[in-house]
Amino acid sequence: MDPPLRPTPPVPTVPGWALPRGVVSDDGEAAFLVGAALNALDNLVRADPPWAGVWRQRLALSAAAAAVRRAGRTEDEAALRDAWYLCQPGDDPGPAGRILAAWRRLADRAPTGEAAALHSAAALLGIGTAGLADLPGQIADLTQSRRPAPFIAASAMAQASTARPDGELLAWWLADQAIALRMRWAFPVPLLMGQAHSGLFRGPGRGGRLQPGADGFQRAVCLALVQGADAACRLAGDLAPRAARLEAVAPKLRAKGAGEAVRRLLDDDAVPGTLQTEDLSRWGARRLFERLTTLGAVRELTGRPAFRLYGL
Repeated sequence: MDPPLRPTPPVPTVPGWALPRGVVSDDGEAAFLVGAALNALDNLVRADPPWAGVWRQRLALSAAAAAVRRAGRTEDEAALRDAWYLCQPGDDPGPAGRILAAWRRLADRAPTGEAAALHSAAALLGIGTAGLADLPGQIADLTQSRRPAPFIAASAMAQASTARPDGELLAWWLADQAIALRMRWAFPVPLLMGQAHSGLFRGPGRGGRLQPGADGFQRAVCLALVQGADAACRLAGDLAPRAARLEAVAPKLRAKGAGEAVRRLLDDDAVPGTLQTEDLSRWGARRLFERLTTLGAVRELTGRPAFRLYGL
């Protein structure tokens, strides 16, 4: 008999009235909508559910896929996941894998605008560090001001783009750092990069894409954050019952090392079926994941007969 599920606390959602309907051309309306969206997301972040790690890493994967596309590459989320989890320790995951690494680091480290973090992200994104010397101080000034988080994010992107005109991906990465710093979140939530291809950033007429600092860019960032917060809350609503199922079946697991495997499933986007730990052999991991799949607690994410990856 399947174990009963404990009631899952409701996941905050962005109210329907806060989602843009049609073109929003008024800055005040955009600011009003993003305030409601960020309030819902803030409630979710501060609740710190046990599955917050996998939630942020799934958002990081989506952000990385959008970044890869902006870089002119073709890898999708599945290919990025493979590049990361099937790469041997110490091996180079390749250009796309390094882009994923930048967003994974964003999602699992405390927010910062310090030079070391900026230089590390720039290196992973294939961007030089020349011109970045003044950026940490500029970001500190922004995030310590009383300006709303979306406006800070837009300004951070403009300053990063001025410092490194070839650093578009770094600007998007930095925007989420700036939001987390202003909102005083323990960890950044990848929100904006996933909206980079949105029509919100189209310039007027045939003017191409809006660039940071241009008229209308701040409004576009506000509306992109509404969409990003809505997508993040929807993902959370999808993950919460799956995580509850995993936690419900965990006491039935008898495999030595099962607790660590469950913890990894709650903390990360995926776990290789060949997981080995001090208490869990490859054979034991295979049996464990087969058991969890049978119980409906995890999914196999690749559809392959070998080199399998499991996750919520």
